[in-house]
Amino acid sequence: MTLSLRVAIIGAGPAGIYAGNILNRQVTEAGGEVAIDLYESLPAPYGLIRYGVAPDHPRIKGIVNSLHEMLDAGTIRLIGNVEVGRDVTVAELQERYDAVIFATGALRDAPLNIPGIDLPGSYGAADFVAWYDGHPDVPRTWPLEAQSIAVIGNGNVALDVARVLAKHPKDLLSTDVPANVVEGLEASPVTDVHVFGRRGPGHVKFTPIELRELGEVPDVDVIVYDADFERAANDPHAEQLFASNNQVKVMTRTLNGWRKPADHEYTASRRLHLHFLHAPVEVLGTDAVEAVRFELTRPVGDGSVEGTGEFTDIPVQAIYRAVGYASSPVDGVPFDERKAVIPNEGGRVVDASGAHLPGVYATGWIKRGPVGLIGHTKGDALETITNLVADAAAGSLPAALVDAADGEEIFALLDSRDVAYTTWNGWLALDAHERALGEAFEAPEHYGDVVRERVKVVARDEQVGISRDGALVVS
Repeated sequence: MTLSLRVAIIGAGPAGIYAGNILNRQVTEAGGEVAIDLYESLPAPYGLIRYGVAPDHPRIKGIVNSLHEMLDAGTIRLIGNVEVGRDVTVAELQERYDAVIFATGALRDAPLNIPGIDLPGSYGAADFVAWYDGHPDVPRTWPLEAQSIAVIGNGNVALDVARVLAKHPKDLLSTDVPANVVEGLEASPVTDVHVFGRRGPGHVKFTPIELRELGEVPDVDVIVYDADFERAANDPHAEQLFASNNQVKVMTRTLNGWRKPADHEYTASRRLHLHFLHAPVEVLGTDAVEAVRFELTRPVGDGSVEGTGEFTDIPVQAIYRAVGYASSPVDGVPFDERKAVIPNEGGRVVDASGAHLPGVYATGWIKRGPVGLIGHTKGDALETITNLVADAAAGSLPAALVDAADGEEIFALLDSRDVAYTTWNGWLALDAHERALGEAFEAPEHYGDVVRERVKVVARDEQVGISRDGALVVS
């Protein structure tokens, strides 16, 4: 049987784009035909790459080049600025497509349930990342008023947050950081940023490149503490990781290289402190954050830690929790609140009884939780798409109820609701506009010579206006 499919993918980040590319390849290589519509709630594509990766990561953001090629090939149609569940329902998509794939990612902070966490001055890392990445749906200003800041977490997001907080804004200008973010960071009085992890230096969840970049930030000293390393000594699990994992070896050597004699003089104007074996137990303060209380921990030997009964209070005026992300439910689709994922088996979405919902699939973080790097979504998408194509070949996909063979019916529906959707041509226009802003940028004299590739447009209405106007003239 020759396949002929119409598929909607919800989410235009890496997970959704990879899924579309793999789907197109599998179906066409089998001699079939597939029409793919990629829905995105934001006016621009790329999801996590555009709004979840720190702006000073050009090597990671280089993945945009391959994603651009996939979308520019014309086999996947981008429909942006459309909120599924508001502008169009899941049921309406199911009426028009043979299958719907959810690739909506994880956008909210996982909770840190300790007393005082809701005091003014306590923030979620996801919200801060959205601000410094210019997400259109967050406030344009951020309260950067603290001299000493705590970041809770030992993953790459914690390092990104700490690095952006500690970095001088002039050293971000070569990136696409928005103008309002530069202005906000310029006013920050920060002198010390503290990063805390529950486990030891041999169990950090950073990647070597993220860790190494900390030591390359101008006018920022990295400080580690011998007492943490001494408490982590003689941990058989950490020793096993060091012997078997090259990344752990690199990071352990990097961390040990930052250890200095007690009388070492630090000369930078800002300091970034890395603390290990510290478990947060309470945020202290009356009307706002004044300190964080930690219980010192020690390794058990199996990769976990236990409390020592010894506590320490670190004075800070702000705290950022970077203990993980969580996905949000989508109206009309099952959701596991405890795991914060769409329940599925191999990407096939299942209901409360465990039965597969025909034609409904998931991929990426909404499928498996917010773990792994961006590249891991390729294998994730491959599993989901392989199962979808197998279901199609077996004839188990429900038939679309609305005749959308010409592909234009969905636009008529959106137009009837006055939805200002954007397209790939619109993104090309917005992309060109941001690049032109970068070329025209004139840095203040005290910044020296600065070359900017682009300046990101933040406001949603401005993005939509540029995209929809420009879509008429982009060939």
